[in-house]
Amino acid sequence: MGGGAASCGSTHQPRMLAFRARGASQAGEVTVIENRPAPGVRRFGAVNWLGLWTLTLREVMRFAKVWMQTLLAPLATAALFMAVFHFALAARRGEAMGVSFEQFLGPGIVMMAIIQNAFANTSSSLIISKIQGNIVDTLMPPLSPTELLTGYVLGGVARGLAVALAVGGPVFLALGLGVAQPLWALAFVLLGSAMLSLVGVIAGVWCVKFDQMAAITNFIVTPLAFLSGTFYTLADMPAGFRALSHANPAFYLIDGFRFGVLGVGDGPPLIGAAVALAAVAALWFWALRLFTRGTGLKG
Repeated sequence: MGGGAASCGSTHQPRMLAFRARGASQAGEVTVIENRPAPGVRRFGAVNWLGLWTLTLREVMRFAKVWMQTLLAPLATAALFMAVFHFALAARRGEAMGVSFEQFLGPGIVMMAIIQNAFANTSSSLIISKIQGNIVDTLMPPLSPTELLTGYVLGGVARGLAVALAVGGPVFLALGLGVAQPLWALAFVLLGSAMLSLVGVIAGVWCVKFDQMAAITNFIVTPLAFLSGTFYTLADMPAGFRALSHANPAFYLIDGFRFGVLGVGDGPPLIGAAVALAAVAALWFWALRLFTRGTGLKG
């Protein structure tokens, strides 16, 4: 992880420095032992909380400064989706899961915005730093691989939560929706944000140019979001497509969030949370391994 990150993990013991001091009368010699930390020793305990907070704050300020792009744009996109489906399908589609089609659609569109923006936050931060050549500014401070990864992921989760409020609030208000199960809704917002933040970290580490990142967004992230029950229930799909949807981790995020908002879903929320948590754990260890080895980050 660059020179600074490597040195901060050192286990050298503090050096004992000795010097001689003579009294005014030079009656005798006194040896004074002074403890000074050796170079490379971390001086702030097991976790660099200040460094972690600073990195997280930097990631939050990145998207907060361009709020029209990171918060207002997802709301505009969600509003367009709702308008198109309202005028094109709602009258003919009828109810879904016992609620109107617009109310069924709302939670799926909100979660889709959350996961897409969580991915964009971490992936864009890393790829821009690498292309501009200032990734070294992140690697040089005394931050361990775990602290670096945590800072990036917390930034992505913060953006996911901000998008949930910025998009979900107006959409649910317009649809007359409350939140039936607030804890479940919050849990899936956090799981979805963390999962796609980790995917963004992995993509940002591996990609070396914007074309590669665009390919991952267009051919992996967007299909996972669209083919996850956002616009349909599994009951309407053929058996083969239902099996394919169950293999898609984004399905459990959207279905779980829909359960949190509406109180109904295609599957038990506990199973969805377990699958999402397992995916987050697997992605975490994968991303941590990349950071520890410096893959795609060291020159």
